[in-house]
Amino acid sequence: MAATPTSYTDKIIVTDEVAEFPPAVVEEMRSHLKKYPTERSRSALIPLLFVIQRERGWIDNPGVNFLAKFLDLEVSDVWETATFYTMFNLRPVGRHHIQICKTLSCKIMGEPEITGHICSKLGIKPGETTEDGKFTVSLVECLGSCGTAPMMQIGFDFHEDLTIEKVDDILADCK
Repeated sequence: MAATPTSYTDKIIVTDEVAEFPPAVVEEMRSHLKKYPTERSRSALIPLLFVIQRERGWIDNPGVNFLAKFLDLEVSDVWETATFYTMFNLRPVGRHHIQICKTLSCKIMGEPEITGHICSKLGIKPGETTEDGKFTVSLVECLGSCGTAPMMQIGFDFHEDLTIEKVDDILADCK
């Protein structure tokens, strides 16, 4: 299957490099591990991926290699989780990552117009980042807000019942 503009997996660069983290970050990771039974350390994978993403800006191969060693997993075990969820960025993204829901409710309620407007305003296509590194636009699967479609997420903030005017106000507030 060919990669689409919203697919990040075609940008993964595989290396043997293993990321290094300050002792405080490693201790934070260990504190996540303590929340799970020893024989179920893999259960900490999602919170640990969030730590990797926060520290490195995205989920990269050295970060994945670190987690595989840290959890005694295969590298492919870490990648299968990281590539499944759209909340993990598999390449650098802008300071404001605009994730627009592209599924049925949002599409019916105006997602194509919202996406077109945002992309036109920013001068990029879905899957791209502005030259200044301020914005990345991604089309993602359901964000779980079908009753308030169309919607988008920027960082951890949901923006629902979108109109062109609301989008302009939201973008203007992004500093």
